[in-house]
Amino acid sequence: MQIAVSILPQKEFVDSIGKDKVSVTVMIPPGASPATYEPSPGQLKDISRAKLYVRIGHIPFEKTWMERIASANRDMLVVDSSKGIDIVGNDPHIWLSPALVKIQVKQIRDALIEVDPDNREYYIRNTDEYIRKLDDLDSDIRNNLSGIKNRKFMVFHPAWGYFARDYQLEQIPIEIEGKEPSASDLAGLVDTAKANNITVIFAEPQFNSESARVIAGEIGGTVAIIDPLAENYIANMYHVSETLARYLR
Repeated sequence: MQIAVSILPQKEFVDSIGKDKVSVTVMIPPGASPATYEPSPGQLKDISRAKLYVRIGHIPFEKTWMERIASANRDMLVVDSSKGIDIVGNDPHIWLSPALVKIQVKQIRDALIEVDPDNREYYIRNTDEYIRKLDDLDSDIRNNLSGIKNRKFMVFHPAWGYFARDYQLEQIPIEIEGKEPSASDLAGLVDTAKANNITVIFAEPQFNSESARVIAGEIGGTVAIIDPLAENYIANMYHVSETLARYLR
């Protein structure tokens, strides 16, 4: 079955549950921002062959394009994987919490069963297997971050709110309501970084990291990249937690 999703991490979710029963199309390609990406005519044409669209929930891309995407294939089931999740402060980045991904994959499981009931047990078994991997991931992240004393980190785009909540961290964003910081904002962020003994500024590959480099230069620190939209979700989340553990001392 052809299944469409919005962002790259979802590909692993659907592939892990559907395995050889599914072929996954990702609407937002690597390096593109969910805030600004516009689907190509070819992508909208591909939607006409999809049995199922799994939306992540509340990203700007979906708010802008979901109605048009759904109208391209009236027979396609559209499922919101954020159903049952409390969205905090309009923050759409629910996939960066392994605990919340467990809820999302159950939504995907139920949607696959709805469009392909003959393989119900197959999808249930694969979901249980992936949830065990998420449980292991959660445990390992906790272990990686257990020795950190300074639990505040500065990041360009505020994607890590649910992750920070889960693991008793505090993110300090550079970008405010989708806007680059002003000169006075940058000065305030430099003061904040110094006051909190922050020596590394985290940036994401989907965004311009110039502001992060400016702040890092002012505090004699460095810039490290953590990717909220990497395709290999579990492997990436291990990498993120290891990166944070290396720098947050």
